[in-house]
Order: sequence, then structure tokens, then C-alpha cells
Amino acid sequence: MVAENEGKEGVWRSIWADGQLVGSISVERKDEGGQAIGEIGYMILTPWWSQGIGTEAVRQICEIAFQEMALEQIIGQVFPENVASARVLEKNGFRLEETKTGAVVKGGKALDVRLYRLDF
Repeated sequence: MVAENEGKEGVWRSIWADGQLVGSISVERKDEGGQAIGEIGYMILTPWWSQGIGTEAVRQICEIAFQEMALEQIIGQVFPENVASARVLEKNGFRLEETKTGAVVKGGKALDVRLYRLDF
């Protein structure tokens, strides 16, 4: 993960639980009209879902990113059917800002995404 993100500005971490690697999380700086905005991304392995691990990882990395990167906001994008991921963001104070229709193409199909935002 470190090699893939060389030269990008952000914070990248692995997520561990009970001594096992269970996922990854990052906040990467985005260029949005001169504002200091980061975008969060995270992934938890399926056996570790619904245990609060993602919620805690998001809490910790947002704290780190706001401090280390001097961000004004952090955004997160979630597919509408990924209710659990949206809930992780909501538990950490992110608010739904908008739904972007057909914003992402995956497997040749245009998909909607929901944009969440957390202010510092």
C-alpha cells in the first residue's frame, strides 16, 4: 500500500484486530478549489464486519488526518446499497451531502454514489 501511494499526500494505515490484519484505511488529500479536503477510503475483511472495527478505525484516522494534514473537511463516497459503510461514516459524524447519479462506472455500468462530509 505504501509503494502504491508514493508521492501522494495522505495518511494510510493497516487495520488490526486480535493480532490479525483485517483491513486498510486512508485519507488522501483532494484538490477542490483550493480547500483543504481529504477523501477517506476503507476496507474491512468480511469475517470482521459488524464488530465496530470500521467505526473505530474511521474515528482514529479522521483525528490523525485533521491534525497531520490540516484539513477543513473529509469526504467519503459510498454506493447506496452499502448501508453498513454509510452507517460507519454516520456514527463518526459524517452527514449525507448528496447522491451523485451515475458518478462511477464499474463493470461497464454507471452507478450512483452517496457523498458524505465531515467538517473539522
